Amino acid sequence: MYILSSKQIAAADKATILKNNISSIDLMERAATQCFQWLHQRLQGQNIPIHVFCGIGNNGGDGLVIARHLHQHGYNVNCYIVNFSDKRTDAFLENYSILKEIATWPTIINGENDFPEIAFEDIVIDAIFGNGLTRKPEGFTKKLIQYINNTKVFTLAIDFPSGLFSDKSVSHAQSVLKAGHTLTFQTPKLAFLLPENKDFINTWEVIDIGLDEDFIEQLKSKTYYITKKDIIPIYKPRNKWSHKGTFGHSLIIGGSFGKIGAVTLSASAALKIGSGLVTAYTPKCGYNILQISIPEVMVEVDDSDALTYFNFKTKPTVIGIGPGMGVKEKTAIGFEKFLKENKLPLVIDADGINLVSQNQTLINYLPKQTVLTPHQKELERLIGTWENDYDKLKKAVHFSKKHSLILVLKGAHTVVIDGDSIFFNSTGNPALATAGSGDVLTGIITGLIAQGYEPRNASILGVYLHGKTANIAIKETGYETFTSSTILTYLSNAILDLFIEEELQDIENEDEIDDSDNNINT
Repeated sequence: MYILSSKQIAAADKATILKNNISSIDLMERAATQCFQWLHQRLQGQNIPIHVFCGIGNNGGDGLVIARHLHQHGYNVNCYIVNFSDKRTDAFLENYSILKEIATWPTIINGENDFPEIAFEDIVIDAIFGNGLTRKPEGFTKKLIQYINNTKVFTLAIDFPSGLFSDKSVSHAQSVLKAGHTLTFQTPKLAFLLPENKDFINTWEVIDIGLDEDFIEQLKSKTYYITKKDIIPIYKPRNKWSHKGTFGHSLIIGGSFGKIGAVTLSASAALKIGSGLVTAYTPKCGYNILQISIPEVMVEVDDSDALTYFNFKTKPTVIGIGPGMGVKEKTAIGFEKFLKENKLPLVIDADGINLVSQNQTLINYLPKQTVLTPHQKELERLIGTWENDYDKLKKAVHFSKKHSLILVLKGAHTVVIDGDSIFFNSTGNPALATAGSGDVLTGIITGLIAQGYEPRNASILGVYLHGKTANIAIKETGYETFTSSTILTYLSNAILDLFIEEELQDIENEDEIDDSDNNINT
């Protein structure tokens, strides 16, 4: 699914209006009516006070339509106009007139003295500012946002939480509304997926308002939100004439004294995801552990307690390197020699990334499309510090393009970056924040490349399945008892889920735990 900027969304609006010979008012009516129906389906006429705060632009026009429908269906609704400017959009003015025609006059807010009383049990609908905001809210509008935040009332944001920027970082957090849930139009927004915005975006979902899909396709956005619908075409079905040689040979290099578990997890993951053959190359101290833990995996050994020589005899299809490897001087020397001689596809994680960061001339020896899977601190060592999450993405894209490498930035919405193409993952939850989770991901991606997946698709599919295991398992394990081995246990469930027919919904982060404190349930 594409992620569009505010300018691209505006262009798609215009294209849809022109193609379908409708007015902007018609499009607004369509979008806002769907928001009303979302709320109506959950409230079923309950007499809960609902406060609709409308700006004086098109987002405010959406709010006016919602207020009208709520009034017509007998809800206890109060509508307010946040009068922060003399300018009005035509769509706002027309919907304001329609609302008055049914004898519902909104209350005008001109200052702090006009703020209404809001109880914790009420509902607030935020339609003050929309997706195209270019400067932070100020004056009494800022204080209104702070007032709503302080009530801790459930807030439903329409398209975008007021004060949050679509295409740049938050610089004044006190001016941003904290939305309990957001109904956004047509596509996810980049701001929803960035860690620094977590206080303002709780849960969200996409409302399809019927924008012209052909036009959206022509925009050729380079930013994507990966859902099940996007994963299914990537998956490669197996031919009945296949044999183990068909699915490649993964070599996992890693481990050191006390850290053999990392390479064990990676090798297990490569095997579990379907690599035809898997070999682990590890110090001698890991030999017995691996042979006992994973009898299906072949083992070669290096020096006694740490990797030194990198003189494996296996002829693999792809190499995953780094988990538990350590950064001792002899390991660093051997690693450098290995990179200078290697021509095979690589997946580099953990200490492999750290050694490259320490000696960035090694980047020049990495094959094109090498996959690097850094966590936050490893990424910082690799590309340097950043000002904010937008700047981090910008620097990561520059690094990827400059060196023709693929970055997998691990996080709540793990991001795969290939040049200027950015893929945000939709699966996963905090259960994955556990030791060894990244080692398993390295093995999954390595095993997929062994089977013939291009590194980009292997990364996207691997990240999706890795996260999906947590979505499935969490109902039985909870967060605390989920471990990296649980990922391996549920990996088959994640794959099988691809073939379960269901209504594919374009919905937030696919976290399947119901949080009754943050959602409207009846």
